[in-house]
Amino acid sequence: MDWSIGDLRPKVALVTGANTGIGRVTAEVLAAHGATVVLACRDVDKAARAAAAIRGRGGAAHPLHLDLADLTSVRAAAGAFRDAYPRLDLLVNNAGVMMPPYSRTADGFELQFGVNHLGHFALTGLLLDRLLATAASRVVTVSSNGHHRGVLDFADLQSEKRYEPLTAYAQSKLANLLFAHALQRRLAGTGTASLAAHPGAARTELMRHSPWHFRFVVSRRTKWLFSWLIQDEDRAALPTLRAATDPRARGGDYFGPSGWREFTGRRAVPVAASPASHDLELQERLWAESERLTGVRFEVVKGGVPS
Repeated sequence: MDWSIGDLRPKVALVTGANTGIGRVTAEVLAAHGATVVLACRDVDKAARAAAAIRGRGGAAHPLHLDLADLTSVRAAAGAFRDAYPRLDLLVNNAGVMMPPYSRTADGFELQFGVNHLGHFALTGLLLDRLLATAASRVVTVSSNGHHRGVLDFADLQSEKRYEPLTAYAQSKLANLLFAHALQRRLAGTGTASLAAHPGAARTELMRHSPWHFRFVVSRRTKWLFSWLIQDEDRAALPTLRAATDPRARGGDYFGPSGWREFTGRRAVPVAASPASHDLELQERLWAESERLTGVRFEVVKGGVPS
């Protein structure tokens, strides 16, 4: 690795989607280095089993029910976390869905936009006071290299007029980076930082709704044939872990794999986000719309409880 994780005691980390894939690897590594890790997942039974496995190896881990497709659940999860923990050193917005059939969240949002962006936007806002009260805390938002093809269609954010799974996914991943950059501008000078990462092409359950040729390439049965293009979850988690733990990383940094076209890589390195993700007008328009849709407003004041 290009950095040393070090001793994370007594830090508290919350990782969404931590019962499987990259999220689980992230939680396991953080716990192995001393952090208390909260596994925030839709399937709380799977989260409990993953947390038990971490505890069995001597780590500190606890499950938390969080359904990012339901803002009532997001508020409940944030409230439960706030009741249990006075600090939050690291929030990893990792969970996501990719290219499912068209469906809506409990609040009527297109599923990918609702889960990948709006759910995490709301969760971050509702936990902001814990982050601001914790020295050198970080928010890491996991995007995708697919954000480069993303376009925000404000006339049809919920894909009601036309739904193309990959287009909607790319839109949600661009939204992740717009959010990460806009959040960092708001956090400047507070001691809390917003960073982002992408895993490259990873062999995880995220691809279960993908077209057959995608699933063929990421299948473990074809691993020998496509290892140059698809990497396992342990290596895919490196960019997230570097954003979360590298003491040299700074707010606004974006990490990805070191290899060809950022598909795979033995190292996590700084990578370039798309010009669209740095568009200040686009960031602010999405921010205002996200506040309107979720009802969550960010109060960047220490001690203030977000609404």
